[in-house]
Amino acid sequence: MSTVGTSTVETVIAERKAAGSGALVGYLPVGFPDFQTSVDAAVALAENGVDVIELGLPYSDPVMDGTVIQKATQAALAGGFKLAHGFDAVAAITARTDVPVLVMTYWNPVLQYGVDRFSDDLVAAGGAGLITPDLVADEAGLWLAASERTGLDRVFLAAPSSTDARLAQAVEMSRGFVYAVSTMGITGARSDVDTAARTLVARLRAAGATSTCVGLGISTADQVREVLGYADGAIVGSALVTALADGGVEAVARTAAALAAGTRLTSSST
Repeated sequence: MSTVGTSTVETVIAERKAAGSGALVGYLPVGFPDFQTSVDAAVALAENGVDVIELGLPYSDPVMDGTVIQKATQAALAGGFKLAHGFDAVAAITARTDVPVLVMTYWNPVLQYGVDRFSDDLVAAGGAGLITPDLVADEAGLWLAASERTGLDRVFLAAPSSTDARLAQAVEMSRGFVYAVSTMGITGARSDVDTAARTLVARLRAAGATSTCVGLGISTADQVREVLGYADGAIVGSALVTALADGGVEAVARTAAALAAGTRLTSSST
């Protein structure tokens, strides 16, 4: 993995591993159900055991998101979300917590905004880096250059269908962690975590990965514990968005705390 600069995200994950556990990464979109509530909800994640915040930028064509997240991001767009609000949200969150904030965004909005301008504005807002689900490492020249210049983390995705060569490339180019997609298809809570994730994480480790987080389908503390038995971090999205939709910030806080119990169970069992 790239080691240029100091990755706050990778540092946090390493600290959690050293403590005998692993990291909990929590996703929420900007602007849902409104801007201020989305900021408060993200801060609630940090205050209730989430180690890294994944802040999603609503996009008009969210091809890799499940129905829960699609519905939330569509509501945010209908409510007037603009890309600049993403930087405002990062700044507001990082003013209230030291938990690192990664922005999850499809690549087209970054291109339209300007890759260097986007990178500079994200740094200025206090962001840690980008998760780019639809950008593969061998097509990421502009982003690789901008992130080297700014020191931002860059998180690429790896899927069970990825070739060994593509996995090696994702490992080499990622900084922060590699995002292991545990199931084929779109995101969303599932009743159990696909066993393909174990094989994928093992393949990433064989390719040299030192920091791998598993996402897509994790919704309970037991699943967090299961994932942290073989991966460095567990990523939860739909379960948190559902909590926010159904019960507001208080429900997000309760859900985050319940999920974080899975990291403590891991720690106590090792």
